[in-house]
Amino acid sequence: MNFSIALRPHFSEQMRFTVYKFGGTSVGSASRIKGLLPIINNPEPKIVVLSAMAGTTNALIDIAQQLYDGKHDNANALIDKLETNYRIVASELYDSEKALEKALMMLESHFNHLRSFTLDMFTIHEEKAVLAQGELISTALLQYYLEEQNIPSSLMPALEFMRLNADEEPDYDFIAANIRKVIERQHTQDLLITQGYICRNAFGEIDNLKRGGSDFTATIIGAVLQSPEIQIWTDIDGMHNNDPRVVQPTFPITQLSYDEAAELAYFGARILHPTCVLPAQKAAVPIRLLNTMKPEASGTIISNRSSGRDFTAVAAKDGITAINIRSGRMLMAYGFLRAVFEVFERYRTPIDMITTSEVAVSLTIDKHDHLDAILADLQQFGIAEAENDQTIICVVGDFGAERQELAFRILEALKTIPLRMISYGGSSHNVSVLIATKHKKEAMQLLNERLFLNKS
Repeated sequence: MNFSIALRPHFSEQMRFTVYKFGGTSVGSASRIKGLLPIINNPEPKIVVLSAMAGTTNALIDIAQQLYDGKHDNANALIDKLETNYRIVASELYDSEKALEKALMMLESHFNHLRSFTLDMFTIHEEKAVLAQGELISTALLQYYLEEQNIPSSLMPALEFMRLNADEEPDYDFIAANIRKVIERQHTQDLLITQGYICRNAFGEIDNLKRGGSDFTATIIGAVLQSPEIQIWTDIDGMHNNDPRVVQPTFPITQLSYDEAAELAYFGARILHPTCVLPAQKAAVPIRLLNTMKPEASGTIISNRSSGRDFTAVAAKDGITAINIRSGRMLMAYGFLRAVFEVFERYRTPIDMITTSEVAVSLTIDKHDHLDAILADLQQFGIAEAENDQTIICVVGDFGAERQELAFRILEALKTIPLRMISYGGSSHNVSVLIATKHKKEAMQLLNERLFLNKS
C-alpha cells in the first residue's frame, strides 16, 4: 500500500479532513437524514461518506436479477416501487417546494436511468451501474437537504477519484492524486459529501469495492488524506465484548488496537469489515466507531494502542465448513501441504483455520461455491470429507507465549463443549475454536460468564 502522494502541500493543518461514514440505517429515512445535522454541522473540515439508504442495495440486486432473466415487466414494477418509496422520503425530508422539486427531478433522472436497462442486453457491467444508484441518490438527498438548511456543502463524486487497479485492489496513488484535484475545485471545503462503496475499475467502468463497501471507502479516504480521525457511524455504540444478539450482558470496548479490531472483524464482529482496518493501520489514522442513535456515547477508538485487557472480546463466524484430509502419504513427506493449498488457490477459496498431524490435515472454509470440486480434487491425496454447520469462535486478547494461563482459562470455560479444532499460537491476539453451530450460544455464554463476568 503506497501513500507516497500527499495532499496538496499548501493545505494547512486546520484543513485536515475528518472522515464521517454513515451506514444505510443512519440514512434509512427522512428523520434519520435530518438527525445527521447535529453530528456533521460543526466547524471542522470533514468528508461525509454515505451508504445507500437501508434496503436499497437489496432492491437493486433484485432489479438486476430480473434484468438478467429478461423479465423486464418485473424489473419495471420493482423500479416503480422503489421510486415511490424514495418520493415519500423526499416529501418528508424537505420543507420548501423548491427543494422538493429539485429532489424529485433528481429521482426521476436516476429511475429513468434504471428503466433504460430494460431496453438492451444486460451484463455484469450494467449490473455495477445499477448497484451504484443507491449511493448516488442518498448523497444527493443529503446535499439538497443541507442546501435547504443553508449549510454550505459540496458533492464530491467518488467516481472521479475512487479507482481499482488491474488486481481489483484500490489504486492508492490514483486515489490520492485525484481526490486532491476534486477537493480543490469544490466551492466549500468545510463539508464535502461523497459516495461509499462505488468506484471505477482499471478500465474506467463503474464498479464497487465489494468487501467492506462504504467502510472501505471511508478508511481509504482517511488514509490517503492523513485524516485526524475516521468515524464510522452505525446503530451500535462501538465494538462490544461479545455479540449482544446472542448473549447478555455485554459492554462496549473503549479501546482496541488495529490488530485486535481486524481479528474481531474477520471472525464475525459485523460492525466493521476486516479489510477496512488495513488502510487506516498503514497510515496510523485512528478509527472511531460511534452510534447515530446515541451520539453522546464515547464508542470505540481503534489505534496503535491495545485494549490493555487480558480478554478483549469474543466473536463468532457462522457458515463454516470443516474439511478433513487423511492420508498416509503425509508421513515424512515435504510438499504435501503445498499441493493441498494449491487446490484452494485454484478455486480462489480462502482458508480460515488449519490443524495438522502426521497423517491428517483439517481446515475450514466459509466460501462454498466450489466445495464439490475442491473435495473431488482433494481425493488424489487421500480421503477428503466435509462437515457443514460449523462455527468458529474467536477470543481476542493479549495471548503472548508467556501468558499460557489465559489459553487454559478459555479451554476451561469450554470444557463442556465438544471442540472440533483449536487454533493457538498463530497470533498473539487470537485463540480460536471450531464447534458445531448448535453449541454456539452456549459456548459464547460460557465465555462471557467465565472471562468477563468472573463467574466460576
